Amino acid sequence: MLGVAPSPAEAALCSVVSGPATAALVELYTSEGCSSCPPADRWLATLGRRYSGTQVVPLALHVDYWDYIGWKDPYARREFSLRQRKLSQLQRLALVYTPQVLLAGADFRAWSGQEFDRAVAAINARPARARIELQFLGATAKTAAVRVQAELKGTDLRGDPALYVAAYENRLSSRVAAGENRGRTLDHDHVVLDWQGPLAFDERGRLEATRELPLLPQAVPDNSGVVAFVQDRRTSEVLQALALPACAGVRPAR
Repeated sequence: MLGVAPSPAEAALCSVVSGPATAALVELYTSEGCSSCPPADRWLATLGRRYSGTQVVPLALHVDYWDYIGWKDPYARREFSLRQRKLSQLQRLALVYTPQVLLAGADFRAWSGQEFDRAVAAINARPARARIELQFLGATAKTAAVRVQAELKGTDLRGDPALYVAAYENRLSSRVAAGENRGRTLDHDHVVLDWQGPLAFDERGRLEATRELPLLPQAVPDNSGVVAFVQDRRTSEVLQALALPACAGVRPAR
């Protein structure tokens, strides 16, 4: 059951459609158990201020393979570790590491300098190969309901395109009690809390789905949002990405 349904006016504010240019999906693979990760986490948090949502779509995916050294990352998921390994295999990388940045599906090690800005500009200059539309439908205290529609552009469907949907939250904070970051308070933005996909397109290159995405028990609606992106699973290339921050018209029922 949905606790709140937006009015028609609110629904217009609670939806977004991707544009004609390609947005750059940024995936940061990170961990609270990794001493070299906090600078990358802080860098990722700046992207929302430096770029518009049509230019860059940032995500932080916390991996679990550092948990063994003494601190269990509360945001880590095995699924994200497996995704990182799979994408590394597609690119013939010898190993996985943190912090790692994937830009539009490709390993990008020069993320902290001007080379990143140039790479984003090049991605933004490409015509989008998919169209995505996101709409918040409503929320309960535990979940948010989202409708997503996507369509591939052109007639070349010989790859293996799929849609992924992720719920994220900003302004998260942890006091780390063990491991490499013991005694530090770590702040995080764009943290992926739920991941759904791959969702398959039909024979016409279209997809429409409604998904309920879990929220943290103490989630702050204004700090939450959803991202959808289309990726070729054979090449790891991202065809389009789109983010929708939680909007004022949809609030959890209390």
